[in-house]
Amino acid sequence: MASQVIVWHHLLIYGPLASSMQSLWPTVTAFLQQHGRLAVQVFLVTGGFLAARSLWPSPGAPRVTWRDWPARVLARYLRLLPMLLLALAVAVAAAALARAWMTDPDTPAAPTLTQLLAHILLLQDIVGLPALSAGVWYVAIDWQLFALLAALTALARVLIQGRSTTTRVAIGALPLAVGVALSLAWFNRQPAGDIWAPYFLGAYGLGVLAAWGQQSRQRMGATALLTALTALALWLDWRERIALAGVTALILLWQPWAGALTRWRLHALMSWLAAISYAVFLLHYPLSLAVNALVMRLTPATPGWRLGGLAATWLLSLACGWLAWRWLEEARPRSNLAPRP
Repeated sequence: MASQVIVWHHLLIYGPLASSMQSLWPTVTAFLQQHGRLAVQVFLVTGGFLAARSLWPSPGAPRVTWRDWPARVLARYLRLLPMLLLALAVAVAAAALARAWMTDPDTPAAPTLTQLLAHILLLQDIVGLPALSAGVWYVAIDWQLFALLAALTALARVLIQGRSTTTRVAIGALPLAVGVALSLAWFNRQPAGDIWAPYFLGAYGLGVLAAWGQQSRQRMGATALLTALTALALWLDWRERIALAGVTALILLWQPWAGALTRWRLHALMSWLAAISYAVFLLHYPLSLAVNALVMRLTPATPGWRLGGLAATWLLSLACGWLAWRWLEEARPRSNLAPRP
């Protein structure tokens, strides 16, 4: 659901076709334009929740050492890279078509070799180069967060060595607890910090805490902790993004119960949309550029044609996302993501 919201958020803020929605459904359009980006918080919390399963399934059981930290981080990068390379290739081609067939200030310029290399290495925001596509920034942040969580996991493993069973949980959780608290209380309140992992660690760490608390005996305590952390962060500085992150973490924490309410008739559809979400997230913007250019070039300037162009972009994004997922993801070995003892 969050991936679909972010797709429509971008469809309605980039390109000339968005004006048709603004004239026909101004309230819905304004809401998605202003608040659609909050769906990223769902990605962040879910990312932390899933990363915890392979890196740090419980506070006292960290699975990463400093010796294997580089291999874990490299494996994550290689996991993200194939879809990123495909999306960058499509983005460069779509932007060239858009520059030739329409005039729009949001269309990326022709990339330089340095710009392409920075995107491949996920450094474009850090070195201050313009983005070639709307979703690349998140891929870079996801990789940073995975690397940071793996480092905190390795630190926790060092801290708990030689500790008794009673203290392993409390001492093991300390690095993450400090990181999440600092992120929610300070890093996330620094606007210039949104190109670095600590800015987002609060939301990502709430997902880790939700994964830790899924054992039935710990769920009530985890609920209290997640609620307290979210409430404290919002008391310091009200942020809608943190409120949504806290709610998402609680949903994940209680999902074995809540999931029963959503599986009737919708489970297969939601599973499919979730499976293709990474591909759709990366491909929808360049596809939108191409469709905007084609519609502006080849069709009459009427609201009906432009609304049809937006709908076609959405459906094309789902179709291409599914094909890319089948090609690059579904048949891919998952050994680099499997939990290790």
